[in-house]
Amino acid sequence: MKGYNSFLYQLVTAINVSTSRSQQFVELLSRRILILDGAMGTMIQRHKLQEADYRGERFAEWPVDLKGMNDLLVLTQPAIISSIHDEYLQAGADIIETNSFNATASDLQKYQLSDYAYELNVAAARLARESADAASTEEKPRFVAGVLGPNQKTASVSVDVNDPGARAITFNELVADYSEAVKGLIDGGADLILIETIFDTLNAKAAVFAVKTVFEEKDVELPIMISGTITDASGRTLTGQTTEAFYNSLRHAEPVSIGLNCALGPKELRQHVEEMSRISQFHVNAHPNAGLPNEFGEYDLDAEHMAGYISEWAEQGFLNIVGGCCVRFRSRWQGGCLGCLAWPFGPSGVFNCGRARGMVEAGDNRPCHRQSQLAGEPREWFRIGEPDPKESLLVSSASHIAGTRHATLLADWCSVSG
Repeated sequence: MKGYNSFLYQLVTAINVSTSRSQQFVELLSRRILILDGAMGTMIQRHKLQEADYRGERFAEWPVDLKGMNDLLVLTQPAIISSIHDEYLQAGADIIETNSFNATASDLQKYQLSDYAYELNVAAARLARESADAASTEEKPRFVAGVLGPNQKTASVSVDVNDPGARAITFNELVADYSEAVKGLIDGGADLILIETIFDTLNAKAAVFAVKTVFEEKDVELPIMISGTITDASGRTLTGQTTEAFYNSLRHAEPVSIGLNCALGPKELRQHVEEMSRISQFHVNAHPNAGLPNEFGEYDLDAEHMAGYISEWAEQGFLNIVGGCCVRFRSRWQGGCLGCLAWPFGPSGVFNCGRARGMVEAGDNRPCHRQSQLAGEPREWFRIGEPDPKESLLVSSASHIAGTRHATLLADWCSVSG
């Protein structure tokens, strides 16, 4: 019992310290652009690990192949994961991500590792925490983003062409998976939660619900970052939403930042990041990749060109947090992201009332609220013409998702001042 009480005390202390760091993170975000680290998977590839390396001693007799299960390396090859964190920190990252992209029970199922989900998330957060603490100074604190990946299964799209209602996973199953994962991330010392590479907004809603529920259970609240993925030149997510529809579907989460990552290179992603900056009431994050590989499996976009693109985004005021995704070499991330340090402030956002969630944006597009994200500048509230400040704008829209037509009614209350 004494040992349990000691563990509980250490856990509560760790959560309180993490909450304090989270407040520091939010304050720093109001003063300058923060740098998120780059890809983990491609950095792991440099080590050319084999099956035995993934297994380690603990999983030497595991009944299925484990090669490619990068999240397991926090247990079997922790020194490699720590060294990758250290490289990004030495290069100037403010925020490092936990190696937990696929560490949910359902994603681990193919490797028969579902029972290890909580342990993997705790270990991933602890490794990142140790590296961040070692690199932190009073002048430059470092932060840990606990990563919740998109899940390999989608709750919105049918898995059977003959049955539009067939799903590989349900909303409730996703909530259970994400709840277990986020508990581990918090217990391991994460300062914020990053829900990233979202291709199915329903999956993300399950993640948000899980995170908020765990916050209530633990009596703690950490900042939430959200990052979606535009999958192709159509400018939509895999489940068909435009940037603005994606934003409207998730702004109820009140994240500290929302943005885009992966899928497209910076040239193709720019217009969508600009759009997010235009509409978002929150800070904006972006971590693009280096485009698609060429016919030789290499990337044509080098560090110099990456820097040109990303620095222009910062100069235009699109960004508050910037990083890299799926970038094969750290130099591309370093060249692209660190140039943003010359631009201390992020964008001022304008969002509109009466937006409808669905496949595309709809509704009243008059500016309702302008929240400046420049340091020290007060919030400003604008009346949109209705005499009653509690006047609600009701917008009805229909969205066609995965072959099923849904009617969505959205009521947005506009806070205004005279």
